[in-house]
Amino acid sequence: MAKLTLADLKKLRDDKKREVEKRDVEGKTTRVIIGMGTCGIAAGAKEAFDAFLDEIDALKLSDVAVTQTGCMGLCHVEPTAEVIVPGMPEIIYGHVKADIAKRIVNEHIVGRKLVDGYVFDKPAADILK
Repeated sequence: MAKLTLADLKKLRDDKKREVEKRDVEGKTTRVIIGMGTCGIAAGAKEAFDAFLDEIDALKLSDVAVTQTGCMGLCHVEPTAEVIVPGMPEIIYGHVKADIAKRIVNEHIVGRKLVDGYVFDKPAADILK
């Protein structure tokens, strides 16, 4: 195994710091919360989580936090992701595989439109008032 240089260690530290910052909700207005209970993990939530992070990185979105939670109670549509965007209803998407995660970033977070066919829970109109 090759020895790490000081430059390698600094780069590793900076990379890990950026990864941690993506999960920090402080000062960020948009949030993606992935259901990472055992049912979600078994259904592919980790891959969806990574796809969200990759797409957010690719688009250089700095105002989006990606976090995880336990089971959301929608085991039949795992993996699930709750998306909170200012000025839009809070939405829970189901069957969120990696390709759908990327669509959610592009269409919902950036384009401010819901991704049809994957919305499994959203608040009733009278709750939004």
